[in-house]
Amino acid sequence: MTYLITGAAGFIGAALAEKLLRDGKTVYGLDNLNDYYSVALKQERIEQLQQLGGDRFIFRKVDLANYTQLLEYVGESQPAVILHMAAQASVRHALKNPQAYCHSNLVGHFNMLEVCRQYQEQHPKKFKHFVYASTSSIYGGNEKTPFEETDDVSRPVSLYAATKRADELMTYTYSHTFNLPATAVRFFTVYGPWGRPDMSPWLFASAILDNRPIPVFNHGDLWRDFTYVDDIVEGVIRLSDHIPQKTEKNPPHEIYNIGNNQPIKLLDYIQKMGKILGKEPILDLQEWPPTEVYKTYADTSKLETAIGWKPSTSLESGLQKFADWFVPYYTQQKS
Repeated sequence: MTYLITGAAGFIGAALAEKLLRDGKTVYGLDNLNDYYSVALKQERIEQLQQLGGDRFIFRKVDLANYTQLLEYVGESQPAVILHMAAQASVRHALKNPQAYCHSNLVGHFNMLEVCRQYQEQHPKKFKHFVYASTSSIYGGNEKTPFEETDDVSRPVSLYAATKRADELMTYTYSHTFNLPATAVRFFTVYGPWGRPDMSPWLFASAILDNRPIPVFNHGDLWRDFTYVDDIVEGVIRLSDHIPQKTEKNPPHEIYNIGNNQPIKLLDYIQKMGKILGKEPILDLQEWPPTEVYKTYADTSKLETAIGWKPSTSLESGLQKFADWFVPYYTQQKS
């Protein structure tokens, strides 16, 4: 079976591609290789996928806002499943560059929906499922925990979350209007090898190794449902085979949380990271920024019911795997 992955040079997109290639699948990847963070890191991920997959991995540099190129590439690849992982991420970066979120997360996502609609009309027997990345940030200031997919998500506290919720609403409409089988996956604080430099594992580990202070929001009293990347990948691939069905009342559209179902206090997380790295973290205690939520906590009962599986990697195990990759990689980059 052939898969198309958007954001294939990104953290989760590349991890998905790697797993599918190891399973013998054919993967078409696209990415615009923007400079939000190190382009060299993105290119290294692509090079690894090319070495692993050979002619089963085909990459194209495409911006999702370029509808013509996108339509051409989907037509060329003719995938059975589209895994749409491309997005402008980070809740705080939106304070500096909000236009990037409208460009990638709104225009880009809309173009993907239009391409899927046309592709499904032209190849109804070939196209099976559109799976797209959403986020736990959608739950905003929700004080009820754990977060369930049926919770009210009408009060996002960041532009990033607002654009991802808009993506869910647009997709629901396309699913209703055009009978497009689609699944949203709300990711909870993903971490692991080959992660992004702007995410906490990289930021905290590099600060610990360099003896720099770590900015700790709300004096460390924040909670996150850290989810190891391999669990995210497993959940997405399993859900890609679990195609939503149209019913009398609902279109073929579903939303699932993918989280570890075990929130960890930020201060405890930093201490665990320091212990694994063998160095004491230096803490710079700060106030709570307006873009942050107090706690993320995934209810995964709907996921378990659907596919009989849920994430299970412990934070200690996941952080050790991250450190095993990060320490030599970071040391080499600095030399």
